[in-house]
Parts: sequence; C-alpha cells; structure tokens
Amino acid sequence: MTFKQPDLPFALSDLTPWVSEEQMDYHFNKHHAGYYKKLNGLVDGKPESELSLRDLVVQSKGGVFNNAGQAWNHAFFWSCLSPSGGGKPSSEVMQAIVRDFGSYDAFCQAFSDAAAALFGSGWAWLASDAQGKLEIMPLSNADTPLKYGKEPILTLDVWEHAYYIDYRNRRPDFIEGFWDVVNWQFANDMYSQLKK
Repeated sequence: MTFKQPDLPFALSDLTPWVSEEQMDYHFNKHHAGYYKKLNGLVDGKPESELSLRDLVVQSKGGVFNNAGQAWNHAFFWSCLSPSGGGKPSSEVMQAIVRDFGSYDAFCQAFSDAAAALFGSGWAWLASDAQGKLEIMPLSNADTPLKYGKEPILTLDVWEHAYYIDYRNRRPDFIEGFWDVVNWQFANDMYSQLKK
C-alpha cells in the first residue's frame, strides 16, 4: 500500500492574512508532501506498508516514525484550521477547557506560551486522556500524543517551515494569529468522539 497525502480542506490562499499562499504552498506541497515521499520509500515492500498511517505512527521508530509522524501530524493540523475559524469553542470541548484550565483565556495563554517556549522544532498539542481530561503537550520534532496513549484534540505546528516565509523568526506572532483560524468545530468533534 502507498500512503497518500490527503487534500487540504481549504485552498492554499484561504488562510491569508495569517499565512500567505506562498507559505502554504511550501508547507503543504514541499514539506508535507516530502514526508509522504520519504515514508513510502522507507516502507515500500515491507509489512509496515500495510498498516494504517495512525497505527504506523504508534508502532514505528526511527526514520519511519519521523516521516509517518510528520505525515499524520500535518494531516491532522490542516483540519485544525479553517478560513471561518476563530472565536471561542462551544459545547463539550469548551466545558472541558474551563474545567481543566480554569478559563478559556487561561487555556489560550498556556497553549501559546507552551508553543512559543518549545525549543527547536515541534508541535503544541491539546490532548485528552481516556477519561476526557485535557492537557497541553509541547512535543519535539515528529512526536505526537498518540505515542503516550493520548488522543489529539488540536495542534499547532511550530516547526520553522510552518511560518518562516511570512514571519521569519517571529514565532510568537505566528502563534497569536493561530487563534483567528483555529477550527473549534473540529476540536469539539475530536473531543466528542471520546465520549462514544
């Protein structure tokens, strides 16, 4: 089986002014596509190629994990974004955020701080345990909550390739703009599925 990069759920230009079409083109068509190409080269003809991408992420190590993780993380990340996003969440995920972080504003600050402070490349995750308790997980490189038995609810890519064209080294500015495009409907769907 060949792992295939899913289509973006929006057009390359749809997230402006947060990120430009040029930035999205490089991020999606060069970086994300590159992880799929490398992954397929590593697993071609091997038993790992028959796994789902999620299962491969959980079970693999080394180069296979690095590329499988980045392929899966990015596909999840695109769903966390929406041209009509922003605002505040509603329903179950909002209740859980207030319960576990004290308030929505406290959560946003803690998430932004974790994303800004993450050394080097990586991801800021909002994840849930099996009981529905939320936590912020800043993880390096291709790492993902899936490796720790947690379910991803929301993520922000803070590798430089996510923002370098538009923001250069201004990661905090990139993080601040994330809240204008965050897809809370998707996050709520991810959280609600845990209750089923």
